[in-house]
Amino acid sequence: MNKIALFLVGALLGLTPLFNVQAAAQNRYLMDIVDVQGIRDNQLVGYGLVVGLNGTGDRTQVRFTSQSIVNMLKQFGVQIDDKIDPKLKNVAAVAVHATVPALASPGQTLDITVSSLGDAKSLRGGTLLMTPLRAVDGEIYAVAQGNLVVGGVSAQGRNGTSVTINVPTVGNIPNGALLEAPMHSNFNETEKIVLNLRAPSFKTARNIERAINNLFGPSVAEADSSAKVLVRAPATNRERVTFMSMLEELQIEQGRKAPRVVFNSRTGTVVMGGDVVVRKAAVSHGNLTVTIVEQEFVSQPNGAFLGQAQGETVVVSDSQVDIDTGNGHMFVWPEGIALNDIVRAVNSLGASPMDLMAILQALNEAGALEAELVVI
Repeated sequence: MNKIALFLVGALLGLTPLFNVQAAAQNRYLMDIVDVQGIRDNQLVGYGLVVGLNGTGDRTQVRFTSQSIVNMLKQFGVQIDDKIDPKLKNVAAVAVHATVPALASPGQTLDITVSSLGDAKSLRGGTLLMTPLRAVDGEIYAVAQGNLVVGGVSAQGRNGTSVTINVPTVGNIPNGALLEAPMHSNFNETEKIVLNLRAPSFKTARNIERAINNLFGPSVAEADSSAKVLVRAPATNRERVTFMSMLEELQIEQGRKAPRVVFNSRTGTVVMGGDVVVRKAAVSHGNLTVTIVEQEFVSQPNGAFLGQAQGETVVVSDSQVDIDTGNGHMFVWPEGIALNDIVRAVNSLGASPMDLMAILQALNEAGALEAELVVI
C-alpha cells in the first residue's frame, strides 16, 4: 500500500467520529421524509343550502339560491310554479368541501367546511341541509349535513355602519359528513411499493436503499431516481402491513438540503434557515424617498376688483419636490458569516423587511449568498 493510500485510510479513520456525529444529527424516520404512493388524501366538494339564518341569507339578486329552493321543494312534493321567485332571507347557497384521509372506509365521519357562494352577510346559526359530496371523477362519496360553527360576527346599524370580526360567511361542521363509498387505492394491488421523497436527493435515495436492503436483504429496495425508491413488498395484505410497520421504524441519514430564504412579498415576511451563510461581501444600502407636494392658488391680475385689469384670473399649481436618499452605510461581511450576524448587521442600519429582501437578492446576484431564494 503506497503513502497516498495510507494517508487516505488514516484520514478516514480519523474523521469517522465526526461523520457519526453528523449522521446522528441528520437521522430521521423514513416516513417523515417520504410519501407512499397509493396512500394519499382525497378531496370532495359539493353544493348545498344553509337554512335557518336570521335574515342574513342571500338577497333577491342571487337567482340560483331561489332556483335551488324551488327544486328542493318540488322533490318533497310541494307544487310551485317555475315563474314564482320565493324571496327568502334566511337561506344561503354554499360550497361544501372536505378531505378524505387515506384508506378511509364507509361509515367514517369527516370534518367539513362551508363557504357562502352568494351575498349572504353571515352563516351564523344556520343548518346545512343534506348535501352530496363528489370527487374529481364526479361520483358521490359522502353526504354532509348539520349545524354550522361560525367564528365570525357581523353587525350593522340603520345608517349603514357595520362591524365585522373574523369571517362570518365561512363555518365548520366537525364530523359533519358521512363517508358512503370507499376511495379506491392501488396500495395493495401493486407488486412494488413506491416511496416518493418529499425533498429529492440522490444521497437520501441511496441511503434509503441501503437501509432497507440491510434490514430485509439485497435487491429488496432500488433507488429509481433522486425522488423515488422502489421497494418489493409481500403479496398478502397482512404481511404488507407488517412490512410497512417495520419501515416506519427505520431511521435514514438524510442528505444535505440547500438552505432557503423565503420571501412573502405580500406581507413583507422574510424567513431564513439557520444554516444560511454569506461569503465575504461589501454591502451598501440606502432608502430613496421622493416627496411631491401639490398646491393650487388663484392668480389675480392687478386691479381685478376695479375692473381695470388687463388679463384674466387663472388657477396656478405650485409643485414642491423633495428627494431624500437616506443614510447610506457600507459594511463588510466576512467569509462564512452566520444568520445571527446577518440579522444583527441589518438591524443596526434600521432596515425594514423590504430592505432585507433587496440586500439578500443583491447578495444572491453577486454569488455571495449560499442559499436558495424562494418567493411566495
